[in-house]
Amino acid sequence: MTIDAAAFAPSIPAISIARPTKRGATGLNKSVGHLVMAVLAIFCLFPVYWMIVTSLRPANEVFDTSLWPTAASLDNYVYALNAIPIIEMLGNTLLVSAVVTVVQLFTGLLAAYAFARWRFPFDKLTYTLIALTWLVPFQVVMIPNYLLVADLGLLDSLAALILPHFAAALAILMLAQAMRSFPREVLEAARMDGAKSWRILWEVIAPNLRGTIASLTILIFISTWNEYFWPLLLSRTPENSVIQIGIQMFMTSEGTQWGPLMAASTMASLPILLLYVGLQRQVIQSFMKSGIR
Repeated sequence: MTIDAAAFAPSIPAISIARPTKRGATGLNKSVGHLVMAVLAIFCLFPVYWMIVTSLRPANEVFDTSLWPTAASLDNYVYALNAIPIIEMLGNTLLVSAVVTVVQLFTGLLAAYAFARWRFPFDKLTYTLIALTWLVPFQVVMIPNYLLVADLGLLDSLAALILPHFAAALAILMLAQAMRSFPREVLEAARMDGAKSWRILWEVIAPNLRGTIASLTILIFISTWNEYFWPLLLSRTPENSVIQIGIQMFMTSEGTQWGPLMAASTMASLPILLLYVGLQRQVIQSFMKSGIR
C-alpha cells in the first residue's frame, strides 16, 4: 500500500505579494519630475522676483533681506523716469531689436533656401565659411564696422546700431538645417503646380517652419535687446541710445543707485517677457513636432 505524503502535508495559504503597478510607478515618476521642475523654476525665477522687490523698496531698505518691503513704493520708478529718458530709450531699443530681427530672418530665409535646395560652385565652402564667422567674436570686426559707420556719417544714430546686423550666421544655419529636413515630395508637388522658388519659399516652406522661426525670433530679439558694447561705442546722446546704456547710467564712480537701477531693469525686462509669452506656443509646438519626427 502506498501512502500519499501530500495528503498529510499542512495546507499553507497562498500569500500574494503586492507589487506596484506600472501605472502607479509612472504617476510617481511624473510627480517627482514635476516637483524637480517646480524647484528649478523657483530657483530660476527668484532673481527676477528679487529685482522687482528691490525696485519697490525705499532707499533706506534697499539692502534689506526680507522677501517683501515693509512699505512698497514706486519712488524708484518715478526717479528713473525723471533721471533718464527711459521711455525714449525703450522705444529706440524696441525699434532696433525689431528691425534687426526682421532683417536677419529675411536674409536668413533667403540664404538658407539657397543652401538647402540649390547646388552651385563652392556651395559647401561658402556654407563652411559662414559657419566659421559665427565663431568670430564681434570685437574682432568692431573697428572695421566703426570706421564704415563713421565714413557713412551715421555715428550717434539708430541706423548705425542696425547696419552691422543685417545678416547673421546663426539664422542661416538654423533655417538651413530646418529646410533640409523638409519633405521633398511637397516641394516637387508645388513645382508641378507651377509654383516658382519665391512662392515655394514664402507659401510652402515658411508657414511650416513657424516653430523654428519663432525660436529664432526670440533668440535674435533678446540678443539685440541686450546688446551693450556696440551702442556704448556709437552713442553720444541719451536720446539716440538704448535702454542698456540708460541702465548703466545709474552706476557711477560715486556709487550705484540700486533702487532706480532695479526699477529701470524691471521696465527693460517687460518687452522680453511679453515677446516670449506671445511666441511660447509656437516654440512648444516646434519641440513637440521635433520629438514626434
